[in-house]
Amino acid sequence: MKVVVALGGNALLRRGQVLSAQNQVENIRRVAAQLARVAAQHTLVLTHGNGPQVGLLALQSAAAAPLPAYPMDVLGAESEGMIGYLLEQELTNALPAGRAVATLLTRVEVDPDDPAFAEPTKPIGPVYAREEAERVSAGCGWRFAPDGAGLRRVVASPRPRRILGLDPIRWLLERGAIVIAAGGGGIPVARGADGAGLHGVEAVIDKDLCSALLAQALGADCLVIATDVDAVYLDWKRPGQRPLAAATPRRLAACAFAAGSMGPKVQAAVQFVEAGGRRAAIGSLDQVEALLAGTAGTQITADQPAGDTADAEGAEGGQG
Repeated sequence: MKVVVALGGNALLRRGQVLSAQNQVENIRRVAAQLARVAAQHTLVLTHGNGPQVGLLALQSAAAAPLPAYPMDVLGAESEGMIGYLLEQELTNALPAGRAVATLLTRVEVDPDDPAFAEPTKPIGPVYAREEAERVSAGCGWRFAPDGAGLRRVVASPRPRRILGLDPIRWLLERGAIVIAAGGGGIPVARGADGAGLHGVEAVIDKDLCSALLAQALGADCLVIATDVDAVYLDWKRPGQRPLAAATPRRLAACAFAAGSMGPKVQAAVQFVEAGGRRAAIGSLDQVEALLAGTAGTQITADQPAGDTADAEGAEGGQG
C-alpha cells in the first residue's frame, strides 16, 4: 500500500515547548520508530508542517536589521531542509542498514491572484501574550490572530495548484526509497504576468492541502494526517465535546472547523477521499500506526460508516 503521512509542525514542536533543536529531535525520535515499522510494510512518503519553525526563522531574520529580512519562500525552503534533515537522520537510525531515505526540496505553484493573499490565516511562529504581540506588530508590521489564550502571527496561505518535481519522487519510490517531500506545504512559487518564469511568493502553503494534492498525484491509498490532538472533535471546547471516530465527506461538510488549524486538515482529508483515495485518517502523532490500521483517530471514507447518523449541525472542530 502507498501511504502519505503528514506530520504536523505543532506536533513535531509541541505547544508550549521551547523552540529548540533538541526538543524537535526528541519529538521526531519518538515517531521515527513507528514510521520505520510502517515503511517495512508500505511504500511511504512523508510530509511535514513548519508553522513554529518558519516563524522562528522569520524572527531571526527580522533581528538582523538593518539588513533586509529574508522573504517567506526562502525561509520556507530553509525550514524544509532543516526539518527534513532531522526526520531523515532519526528515521535512518531506526531503519535497517541500507534502507534509503531522501529529502527533497519541493516547489509548489500557487495562483498569485488567490484571495488568500488579502486574508492571512496561516499561524506561524510562537504564541505571544497580547502586549508582546502588539509590540512585535508595531516593529515588524506583522498581523496576528488569536491562538488559544494568546496570539500568533498569521500569513497568507494560498491553495496549492500544482506540485513541481513529481518525477524524482516517483523515481525514488520505485527504487524502494522513503521520500520526505513538500515540507511545510512546499516552497510557494507563482508564474509571472507573461506565464513563463516562476518566482517565490510571500506565503506559507497549508501542508495538509498540499499533502492531499501530493497523495492524489502519486496515487496513494491512504493519507494520514498526524497532529497534536487524538481526533477530530465535534462541539470542540464545549461541555459536550466528543471525538468523531468515523465520517464521510458529506457529514464533515455539515460541520464548521477552525480556519488555520483543524479546518484545513478536514478539508484535505475530504479532498483526498473525494478524488478517489481509499481512506484518510486524522489523529495523534503518537498513534501513526493505529491511524493507518484504522483503529485510532478519525477515519474518513467515501462509504457511510456504520452508526454514523448523529446530527452534526453547528459542530466545531478541534485545534490541529
